[in-house]
Amino acid sequence: MIIAAKKVSQVATHMGIAFSLMYMVTGSVAFGGLAAIIEPIINVALLPLHEGFWHRVRSRSMRNATTLLAAEKVSQTLFHFLVAVAVMYWATGSLVLGGLVAVLEPVLNVIALPYHDRAWARLEERLAANARLAAAA
Repeated sequence: MIIAAKKVSQVATHMGIAFSLMYMVTGSVAFGGLAAIIEPIINVALLPLHEGFWHRVRSRSMRNATTLLAAEKVSQTLFHFLVAVAVMYWATGSLVLGGLVAVLEPVLNVIALPYHDRAWARLEERLAANARLAAAA
């Protein structure tokens, strides 16, 4: 149960950052909501195609497995960035603002999510300690 709550919280944090950033850029709740919902949906819908492509590439050549894995991760990052820029461009009508939001959003997530994860780790430790105390009593 705690794992599911943590995952929901991570998704909410990620979407909250996307919404807040897009709201700050456009001043629109609607565009903020679109940024927080449409971009992840498009990524989730298209990512299996990307993964399937790389699975076929890797299955043909296992000689350079590490290089292929690195290329896949770079490709996945670029794919995610391009989807984000496209959605943000569609929402703002500005390639500059779309690109700015697409760059800032992952940076803000990299800054915020470790704090989020530390808070959950502390909660999990407290729950485990309480369970140990209850079992000992």
